[in-house]
Amino acid sequence: MSTPTLQATSISHKFDYPLFSDINFTLYPRESAAIIGRSGSGKSTLLHIFSTFLQPNGGKVKLLDRDLYTLTQSELEKMRRYEIGIVFQFHYLFKGMSAMENISIASMLSGEKIDEKLLCDLQIEGLMGQKISELSGGQQQRVSIARALCKKPRIIFADEPTGNLDKETANIVMDVLLSYIKEENATLLLVTHDMQIAEVCDKIYRLEDRGLRLI
Repeated sequence: MSTPTLQATSISHKFDYPLFSDINFTLYPRESAAIIGRSGSGKSTLLHIFSTFLQPNGGKVKLLDRDLYTLTQSELEKMRRYEIGIVFQFHYLFKGMSAMENISIASMLSGEKIDEKLLCDLQIEGLMGQKISELSGGQQQRVSIARALCKKPRIIFADEPTGNLDKETANIVMDVLLSYIKEENATLLLVTHDMQIAEVCDKIYRLEDRGLRLI
């Protein structure tokens, strides 16, 4: 069997109160997984721990065969730039720039060419000259997904990637994400409230009662 893309062991975290503990999780290349759970259960926090942005109180995260929280800040930044794709619910695009300029920044930083087919698959190829402020929320979200995928990441972390989309557009987005991981031997982990979205992934986990279980 291939080396796991992501392997987390005995993860625990708390803020003013215990959030979760003893979480174990493994995900391989070409696999997709969804984490569901009620608001406040810690889904986004767990995603941040897995994706380099938050060190857990306890446990170990091995990402792309590296012990994540033993790396230096510059090593983490390099992973984020070249190997990790992040899709946020709130897309953090540069409003004063065009859609193409937003995507081009990620492409230049990673050294990858912009994938014209990807823009067509996301149905945003005709929007490239428009300012972000001129686009609808759904169009902006698809631009942010193109920005994340154009740098050819080995793993995609997505926080409610379809939360602000209508059903038809959500299906387009999921088709693109799932096709990408198969074609690029990559991995997808998303958190969502939407069971219909979760069900198109290979695995579904529920975060509740401070633990994570496969359902």
